[in-house]
Amino acid sequence: MRIPLEPFTLVGATTKAGMLSAPLRDRFGMVFRLELYSKEELSAIVNRSAGILDVEITPEAAMEIAGRSRGTPRIANRLLKRIRDFAEYENAGKIDLPLAKKGLDRLEVDDLGLDITDINILRTIIEKFNGGPVGLDTLAASTGEDTGTIEDVYEPYLLQLGFIARTPRGRVCTQAAYKHLGIKLFNPSLFDMDEKED
Repeated sequence: MRIPLEPFTLVGATTKAGMLSAPLRDRFGMVFRLELYSKEELSAIVNRSAGILDVEITPEAAMEIAGRSRGTPRIANRLLKRIRDFAEYENAGKIDLPLAKKGLDRLEVDDLGLDITDINILRTIIEKFNGGPVGLDTLAASTGEDTGTIEDVYEPYLLQLGFIARTPRGRVCTQAAYKHLGIKLFNPSLFDMDEKED
């Protein structure tokens, strides 16, 4: 049955293009890959959002929030709202750099935007499984997180940072993860991985 439609433009977005059927994927005339926002771009977004929220923020504080936002405007805006609440609690007239740092530290968001769950995943691999490899199901059971949540929410950013690697035998923490957490690397040979990625 044919349904008459006015001309229209369809825009689709996904983080899992490989799960789309080829016929559906091929019907899109143009395909683009969007990259994470830079700190400067996110800082501009934070400044704009601060104006909408009617809160004064210094350029340094906006840049600090931007740097801990994982390259994502949604996260930057969420953090800004929490820092605004923190500023109200502290009776601060504006959000400056010391207040932004203090608030972000209270939220347990580190300099790279890792939160307590990211750190827990890394520490679990390092401390309970000697840096890996460890399977996804085992990692999920050890951290109390769902496998889908680890794979879809936390793992992509950790992979982008180069803090974990996926091997045929499971997840492995890299030297960069040890360094970021300030943990001494006991077995450098763990990182001589010649096997192809899973």
